Amino acid sequence: MTKAPPPRPRHRTHPGAHSGAPVGVPVPGPVAVLPGGDSVVADAVRTAGGVVEALSTSTRGIVWTAASGADELTAILDEHTRVGWVQLPWAGVDAFASVLERFRGDGRVWTSAKGAYAQPVAEHALMLALSALRELPRRARARSWEADERGRSMFGAAVVIVGAGGIAVELLRLLSVFDVRATIVRRRAEPVPGAFRTLTADRLGEALEHADVVFVAAALTRGTRRLLGAAEFERLPKGAVLVNVARGALVDTDALVDALRSGRLGGAGLDVTDPEPLPPGHPLWSAVNCVITPHVADTEAMTVPLFAERVARNTRAFLGDGRFEGVIDVDAGY
Repeated sequence: MTKAPPPRPRHRTHPGAHSGAPVGVPVPGPVAVLPGGDSVVADAVRTAGGVVEALSTSTRGIVWTAASGADELTAILDEHTRVGWVQLPWAGVDAFASVLERFRGDGRVWTSAKGAYAQPVAEHALMLALSALRELPRRARARSWEADERGRSMFGAAVVIVGAGGIAVELLRLLSVFDVRATIVRRRAEPVPGAFRTLTADRLGEALEHADVVFVAAALTRGTRRLLGAAEFERLPKGAVLVNVARGALVDTDALVDALRSGRLGGAGLDVTDPEPLPPGHPLWSAVNCVITPHVADTEAMTVPLFAERVARNTRAFLGDGRFEGVIDVDAGY
């Protein structure tokens, strides 16, 4: 029986914000796929010329495939000090913050999937924004014909995107057909192609003052937790829409509930929440101007081939052929 070929990605990947950043050159050697092994990932390593073996004293690279397990990974790295490259599975690495802090400055190369899932997440973010603007949360709950003139267009909107990674780049591309006026808010002042302007994070309030739609697409770090709260919502024009496809803790949930109830926010589209999973009975579930999806902006059918592609490219870099993609800036936390 012929073995089915590995799934091919339907999206393109971005190399990640720190692709090509100066990193040490790890000593190549066998790669362990942990914690439980993954045939698609293992095949990606082999396709790129790497050798996959069980964890041992010979292991030089680790591809971690679980969304959690910081303590287990820490114990492994403490014991296997000759591992020079660690690949993490998601774009956000906040679940592994303790591991990165523990091994800060030890010379290892750390890579993530940042940029790999940008296209499907940006697509989902656009869907959430259009749903909120067109009053879909309320209309989907309706049980009778409610003829009114409510609903707004994305065309010509003033848009703020918090974050400047692959998701932001793809959002700008998707939004270009709507002729929006986009502002990027990021740590550094470097311009982003396709954006009208770039403002540093300390000018977030200024960016929000004229926004029709705010997309949250930043990394969660110690410095960005609850980046948007009551004070930021007060800076927004009444009726603005908020979309979060990054991490729930970037937004103060209590302030979000209050802003939706008061009408300060005209709507919200959330793929992530704080807490997560959002418990039954939480006020956000009953907010008629809020649509929630359960962290599915990038489903397994989308992420598996994209992650395999990232692993293959970084395996080649591990073997000395090319640059690592998605290099983690340990000091910045992403």
